Amino acid sequence: MANPLYDALFGRHEGRQTPFLLLDDGKTVTHAEFLAQAARFAGEVTALGLEPGDRLAAQVAKSPDALAVYAACAQAGVIFLPLNTAYTPSEVSYFVEDSGAKLFLCDPSSEAALAPVAEAAGATLRTLGSKGEGSFAEAAASRPPEFPTVERQPDDLAAFLYTSGTTGRSKGAMLTQANLLSNAEVLKDYWRFTEDDVLLHALPIFHTHGLFVATNIMLLVGGPMIFLPRFDADAVIRWLPMATSMMGVPTFYTRLLDDPRLTRDLVAHMRLFISGSAPLLADTHRQWEARTGHRILERYGMTETNMNTSNPYDGDRRAGTVGFPLPGVELKVTDPVTGAELPNGEIGMIEVRGPNVFKGYWQMPDKTREELRENGFFITGDLGMIDADGYVHIVGRGKDLIISGGYNVYPKEIELLIDEQDGVLESAIIGVPHPDFGEAVLAVVVRNPGAETSAEALGAALSGKLARFKQPKRIVFVEELPRNTMGKVQKNILRKDYEAAFKG
Repeated sequence: MANPLYDALFGRHEGRQTPFLLLDDGKTVTHAEFLAQAARFAGEVTALGLEPGDRLAAQVAKSPDALAVYAACAQAGVIFLPLNTAYTPSEVSYFVEDSGAKLFLCDPSSEAALAPVAEAAGATLRTLGSKGEGSFAEAAASRPPEFPTVERQPDDLAAFLYTSGTTGRSKGAMLTQANLLSNAEVLKDYWRFTEDDVLLHALPIFHTHGLFVATNIMLLVGGPMIFLPRFDADAVIRWLPMATSMMGVPTFYTRLLDDPRLTRDLVAHMRLFISGSAPLLADTHRQWEARTGHRILERYGMTETNMNTSNPYDGDRRAGTVGFPLPGVELKVTDPVTGAELPNGEIGMIEVRGPNVFKGYWQMPDKTREELRENGFFITGDLGMIDADGYVHIVGRGKDLIISGGYNVYPKEIELLIDEQDGVLESAIIGVPHPDFGEAVLAVVVRNPGAETSAEALGAALSGKLARFKQPKRIVFVEELPRNTMGKVQKNILRKDYEAAFKG
């Protein structure tokens, strides 16, 4: 029976003794071994009463077994819900209850803390550790290493991913088999992946980037992954000579640039470095190319759509841009109020349409109608523009737009200017309440180590380059910017920290 996602990603490797996961302890998991474990897990999932369309939530450490849960869900027709391992029990409670998860997997060390969460949600709780331990793994060990794959259709749901929820309740994005598979197939071709590639995988697998981009691509082509539990500079540098490609977040690249062992010789054999999940500073682009001879390929995606755009594999990979819409993806910039399409060069709301776009938000029909137009275009919430050469620029989130004295201020424009100044490592521009202007522009700046850049010097540098209403009313210095697990600056935290900056 047909199951498009399982057949394309997993079923094609049945019986193959080829290496799939290269682990940091020197062990190798073959495709056949991985599929046998996934089949055992699928057997245990169904034995626990889950049927096609039911939800399985998992908050477990990255491991081959954790990845096998994803494969098991695909094979059994169960909707997979991976959860950030940093979430607290109170945060997890919302996701498990809202999704209606029938089975909840957690780390053995978290069982006591999460048992009340599972009980309140009416979910069965089982444990799965990173070393093969736990009640779920132990029970599955007696299951057969084969499982009859459940029939599924392209439009059937395969996964839920919850948005970060920084401005209200987190929303469960419903992703279909076709959403995941179509995007992986496009990226495989666009980025020229083949079975000869070895991907260095140090990303988490509770997120689109590490699970539905990196893993799905390598499953499609049949090449191995160096499967590291987390980013560790020592481990990455040790494994780089065995890899041909790496996908990372900006933090990966900045930390490697801080290490003198990163040399042109170390990465001479590498084919491709990809960055996403957060903007990569232009300075990081330049430093990486000067140090390694490689130009990082930056792309743009989100929870609801997987990947939308990418800088070209061949051609100019432009710092500060996210390239062109991927094949099959339509992208336009619209007026946030009227929805009318804007000409190139004008900033507005980015909307996308294509087979990668999700089906809607779980149990939120009103929110789905607000953000997913009847014509199929998804209103991303990202502000951007398309330049004269067709490259897409992300200016910021719509919620980050600052309206000061009736004028629109786009944070990215100011951040780019500040980041160019001597002594500045990076910056974040936020809008905070102001008695006269409604909102005022406030700059939060991180200095380079040892630099003594002052607020006065930065203000003077910006005065001749920005209209007065765009110039920061205040500049503050911090040791580092708050970031989430994927490296994105959490401006909601900064806005809360400085909300009283102009009061009294």
